[in-house]
Amino acid sequence: MNTSSSLPRSFRLLVTGGGTGGHTYPALTAIRTLQGRLAASGGTLDVLWIGTADGLEARVAPAEGIAFRTVATGKIRRSANPLKMLSAANVKDMARVPLGVAQARTIVSEFQPDVVLATGGYVAVPAGLAARLCRRPLVLHEQTVRLGLANRKLAGSATRIAVSSESSLPLLPAEVRDRAVVTGNPVRPEVLTGHADKAVHTLNLTGFDRRLPTVYVTGGAQGAQQINGVVRDVLPWLLSYANVIHQCGPANVDELRNAAAGLDPVLAGRYHLTGFVGAELPDVLALADVVVSRSGAGTLAELTALGKPAVFVPLATSAGNEQAHNARHLAEAGAAVALIGEVTPQTLQNAVGPLLTDPARRAAMADRARAYGRPDAADRLVDVLLAAASG
Repeated sequence: MNTSSSLPRSFRLLVTGGGTGGHTYPALTAIRTLQGRLAASGGTLDVLWIGTADGLEARVAPAEGIAFRTVATGKIRRSANPLKMLSAANVKDMARVPLGVAQARTIVSEFQPDVVLATGGYVAVPAGLAARLCRRPLVLHEQTVRLGLANRKLAGSATRIAVSSESSLPLLPAEVRDRAVVTGNPVRPEVLTGHADKAVHTLNLTGFDRRLPTVYVTGGAQGAQQINGVVRDVLPWLLSYANVIHQCGPANVDELRNAAAGLDPVLAGRYHLTGFVGAELPDVLALADVVVSRSGAGTLAELTALGKPAVFVPLATSAGNEQAHNARHLAEAGAAVALIGEVTPQTLQNAVGPLLTDPARRAAMADRARAYGRPDAADRLVDVLLAAASG
């Protein structure tokens, strides 16, 4: 750890990455952590974020008071067939990359950052290459087990490659392995400070039976038809063993409310259906004994930092089948259950049932999940940024 006495008085950080929350929130958490550490020793942080105009970062950065610039980018549409990779759209987009690099080079040479942090997403490529051209230290952060496409392109230019898991190290190209350091994936600190009783109060969960375990079902902000469908089909069974908070996506509330209309009133009291979970998420996670969800990198980082038993239903279309890879990795360690491939009401029942009826099994899985958690990941990543900047 850097001691406050060795911290610089002022520090210039250029951040690039985004498109999704998976790339955006780790960067934001690192910024906040570095800001806090510098402020504690009387220092200041100047941040500039290079992102895409239509990515999540375009809303998040300005809302946090962070200067934001965009550059031309080319999104590579993947395909197992190399000929399909040469689609007109891909060729057109690849032609935009040199323009993006030129724009990013101008921004980097004007801003003169002490270090550039790239968290992935195709926008990171031009800014990462510009860092190399301007001889600025480049730190990559990889959220998933395997390097994403953008980070693979930038690995050769990186000063340091921060990875989220020990299991990433052997998967790195041999020539860059000595630059890798395991930091974990930064988790928003507020996620770790929830209160179960607050969730009961805020969401008015008066029908919940606190002697039973609580299951939190989520398919992400938009919900997930696959998860919603199988949960709907096992609801009466599920509610006889547990309370359920079901975040189904705003577009799916009416359909699921209709499906739940015929429930026995006692069971209905144990079912809380909501389109979206916002500021109350930390409290909902604190209340949850088991989580049923997708297996994106951010979700994994949060649930392991909290030590939550999880049943993962990976998104099959995730880039590089990353979600299945993530889920399998934890399942092999006994830290979660992974439902890969077709998920039926019966497979969900077989996965969730033993966790609800056997508290010892639940506790053992929670311990294994916690062993994988890195609640101090943001601090570790900040250490890497400061070390890279000081040469």
